[in-house]
Amino acid sequence: MDNPIGIISMQFTRPFRGTDLHYFAKAAELGFDFVELLVPEPEDELPLAAARRAAEEAGLFLVLAARVNPQRSIASDDPAAREGGLAYLRHCAEVAAELGCDIVGGPLYGEPMVFAGRPPAPRTDEQIATRAARTIEGLAAVAPHARAQGVTLAVEALNRFETDILSTTRQAVELVDAVNDAGVQLMLDTFHMNMEDRSIPDAIRLAGPRIAHFQANENHRGHPGTGHLDWTAIMRALHQVDYRGPVSLEPFRRADDRIALPIAHWRAPREDESAKLRAGLGVIRNALTLAEVDQ
Repeated sequence: MDNPIGIISMQFTRPFRGTDLHYFAKAAELGFDFVELLVPEPEDELPLAAARRAAEEAGLFLVLAARVNPQRSIASDDPAAREGGLAYLRHCAEVAAELGCDIVGGPLYGEPMVFAGRPPAPRTDEQIATRAARTIEGLAAVAPHARAQGVTLAVEALNRFETDILSTTRQAVELVDAVNDAGVQLMLDTFHMNMEDRSIPDAIRLAGPRIAHFQANENHRGHPGTGHLDWTAIMRALHQVDYRGPVSLEPFRRADDRIALPIAHWRAPREDESAKLRAGLGVIRNALTLAEVDQ
């Protein structure tokens, strides 16, 4: 399996600005094939043409990860927030096209909990059905616009502490099938799958051809190989469904175990993690190879 493997820009810095384009060359030097960028906000001051050019000069391509919030949520009870969610997803597709990206992934339904300070709330069956219908309707509305830009929206299930819309792969499959548009597919993240899916390989096989983007993250979000995930079994499942798309790494768990440290939040690296990144990349590349030869 020769899937391209990438690294998220937050490995190096956040926000990612025009002054940070040198990290593309760093990612290429480490052996990565692409960089996953957060969809830039205006305050990030990221010139899109310059970013695209810098990535191309480094021999990389780019994919995007959407940034959602309660004010841009297609599932919201608030009509203004729903319209904000639709406008944001259209904007994401347009930014992707300018950057030469063909994937925008993430929790595109826009209902963050822990990071938005929104606790989970009990809902009636009617409320649940209404929120599901809004999510399907919203994605179906923006999918043609994304396709027209040459972009796939890859919707991601998050664990139960981060959303109450999609938490399992089965839920995400049901959503994509209900939208029924090639412009909306799946992004799977093993960090969340480890918590919510009974079996990561079985979930991958269930998702099958709907997978547009895959994030290979350890159970504790550290560098691949430092946790308990069975990477060969995971990559074998990807091979079985003939997944040939991008595989990105998001190793946010820094080597820091101080008491009272809020590990849910992104933190800048406190050391040069190049050796760990190369090793983690090697774990995933080797697992991809073994998945194909060890049948």
